[in-house]
Amino acid sequence: ALSSCASPLRTPEDELITADVHIAGAGGYQLPAYVARPNDRGAHGAVIVVNEIFGIHDYIKDVCRRFAREGYVAIAPDYFDRAGDPASLSDFAQIREIVATATYEQVMGDTAGVINWLADQRFVRDRAMAITGFCWGGAVTWMAAARFRHLKAGVAWYGRLVPPPPDGFGAEPGRPWPVNIAANLQAPVLGLYAENDRGIPLDTVEQMRAALSTVGNPTNSEIVVYPGTQHGFHADYRESYNAEAAASGWARCLAWFRAHGVE
Repeated sequence: ALSSCASPLRTPEDELITADVHIAGAGGYQLPAYVARPNDRGAHGAVIVVNEIFGIHDYIKDVCRRFAREGYVAIAPDYFDRAGDPASLSDFAQIREIVATATYEQVMGDTAGVINWLADQRFVRDRAMAITGFCWGGAVTWMAAARFRHLKAGVAWYGRLVPPPPDGFGAEPGRPWPVNIAANLQAPVLGLYAENDRGIPLDTVEQMRAALSTVGNPTNSEIVVYPGTQHGFHADYRESYNAEAAASGWARCLAWFRAHGVE
C-alpha cells in the first residue's frame, strides 16, 4: 500500500485513551472516526485531524496520538468511508476514484458533524477547537476555517490553494478553493508549505498570500515556506519526509493553537 511504504514513527498509547467511534456526518451518515485523548478526567482543547488521500492509516492515527500526548483530544474522521478505504491500496487511479467521491459539501457536512460531536463531549473544553490537515486535508483546513465559527485556529500542511484544471485531480464544478475564501476566514490559519512542491508551486502560494493581503488579512493568517523541502515533508512514512522541517512545523502548529486559545 502507498500509505505504508516506509517505517513510520510510532507514538505509544500508554496514558492515552484511544477509540474508534461513529458520528453523525453529512446526511446523517454514521461516519467512523479515530479518537486519541489524555487518560484523565479533565476537559481539553480538541483538534480535528484531516487525512491525506490515503485515508485514516497509521500515520494519521499516530498524529492523533501525538496531539493527545500534548494534552489535546484529537479526532480523525474517515471522510472516504462511504466509498472505501484507500489506505490498503497501491493503485493511484483507485485511490483517486475513492477520493473524488468526497464532495466539498459532503466534507463540510461531515466536519460539522465532528464539531457537533466534540461539543457534546465532557472531555472537550468549551470553545477550544482547532483543525489541521495534510495534503488533501490541508485544503479542507482552509475551507473549514472559513465555514465554521466554532473553530478557533487552523494549520494547513501543504494543501492545494487554487482550483485544479477542469480535468485535474480534485476538480469539482462550482466548488471554492482557499484562494477564493480568503475574505471569509473566520479563524486564523497557518499554512505550512514546501519550496519544491511539484503539485503546489510557489506561484500559487503567492496567489494565496496576495488574496489574504487584498482583504486586509483580518484573521492574521500566515504562510511559511520551508526551503529545500518537498510535498509531504511531515509524513514520516514517505521518502519526502524531512525530519527538521517536520519538527519545526509541528512546533509551529502547537504554538499556533495555543496562541489562539486552543489548549
